[in-house]
Amino acid sequence: MNPILTRRQFTKAIGGLAAACAIPLAAKASAATAAASDAQGSAAKRVFPKGFVWGTATAAYQVEGAVKADGRGESIWDVYAHTPGRIVHGDTADVADDSYHRYPEDIALMRGLGVGAYRFSVAWPRIFPEGTGKPNAKGVDYYKRLVDALHAAGIEPYCTLYHWDLPEALQRKGGWQNRDTAKAFADYAGYMAGQLDGRVRHFMTMNEISTFIGNGYGSTSMAPGLGLKGQALEQARHYALLGHGLAVQAIRAATNAKTRVGSAEGINAAMPAFDAPEHVAAARKAAVEQNAGYLTAMHTGRYTDQYLKTLGADAPKFTADEMRIIGSKTDFQGLNIYTGDYYIAADNERGYEVVPFPSSYPNMQSSWIQFAPGAIYWGPKLMAEALGISDIYITENGTSSTAAPDSQGRVLDTDRVMFLQQYLAELQRGIADGAPVRGYFLWSLLDNFEWSRGFSERFGITYVDFATQKRTPKLSSQFYRGVIASNAI
Repeated sequence: MNPILTRRQFTKAIGGLAAACAIPLAAKASAATAAASDAQGSAAKRVFPKGFVWGTATAAYQVEGAVKADGRGESIWDVYAHTPGRIVHGDTADVADDSYHRYPEDIALMRGLGVGAYRFSVAWPRIFPEGTGKPNAKGVDYYKRLVDALHAAGIEPYCTLYHWDLPEALQRKGGWQNRDTAKAFADYAGYMAGQLDGRVRHFMTMNEISTFIGNGYGSTSMAPGLGLKGQALEQARHYALLGHGLAVQAIRAATNAKTRVGSAEGINAAMPAFDAPEHVAAARKAAVEQNAGYLTAMHTGRYTDQYLKTLGADAPKFTADEMRIIGSKTDFQGLNIYTGDYYIAADNERGYEVVPFPSSYPNMQSSWIQFAPGAIYWGPKLMAEALGISDIYITENGTSSTAAPDSQGRVLDTDRVMFLQQYLAELQRGIADGAPVRGYFLWSLLDNFEWSRGFSERFGITYVDFATQKRTPKLSSQFYRGVIASNAI
């Protein structure tokens, strides 16, 4: 039994007491009711720190379209999307949201939301159509116009230099299986950061190495769809990590001292099955080992003994110098958090065990997004503790939804509103408990090309009619605007 009265119960109780007593008591009760109401209203607000960065995010290939405009080269996703059977309904991103031409309209949407920051990515093939060689001035100029327009609107640009659109010319030479691609990426990253120096202060080298290697090289579900196994896959992963490290160094060499460099990595956040010390300790161990091939290596400059033992003969070949480069110091870490995994303490070599999701466990439209608000509490907290990370941004968080325009043209995506309410409440709780999260970028500003799912899954808080390109803010957009305005949930 809960001994705490709800507001309604409290008011009803006071009202009954007042009816039985003198008028002075009724006046006191009224004052007490008002005070209790004010206190409860204040307590209900979960306030974020002053200066917290509120933003939204997109990726070049998912929104830009204009795949042949102004000298842009071909990417692995252009080839993959035009291969029959790869994408749901045969969709392509040839037009997508046409943000290449409509970015002023999209910036106006951001101004309406009140966001202070926008995370976008540069399309490598727009800058170096062949991956290396002579830069494409028209491509460079486009991104300069974009960031200048963002600044004019009072929005800080956060730039991701690689969001999966590898130039096809490099893929024909082996892509991330070829060590030369790491060097080519660093050259591109350094060049582009130098071109945007003074305009962009925050650069992310790559987005989700774990995804573009795991799903693009380790399976056929994403570009380039190779389905590698064993040592070949692990070597590609290692070279992608090397590319990140080399890019960190190249960006620092090409920009001023105020530039901040990091990456954006996706994690299935490690969560204790419940908040008991032994399960929290188990989840902390899992946070390190389950990310040993990515974040742990990037922040420690080494692969864990357990990781290498597990890989055995499939472990990548690497040198001490390569690991030093991979561990190049960064200024912040972006975490893309949609869901997580539950862990319990176990009497085994690892000291933890993952708990499978039962069939009854709820998930969002995208079956891979189990509804786990605790992920955004535990993920940043445990990663910061385990790896000594001082500054974290949630660089992606959001969900797909089937909500479509109703008879009045409204998109009432209450499932997304529910998702955001619960996750943001847990994020605020985590920050209050010491997680060093400095900002949050909602994925995504727009419905867009959702990789292998084409246009069948919509992650935007703005509905896009892909036939007309009309943009319609959804109910979730109204919700997010209110969160930003109050800096609270």
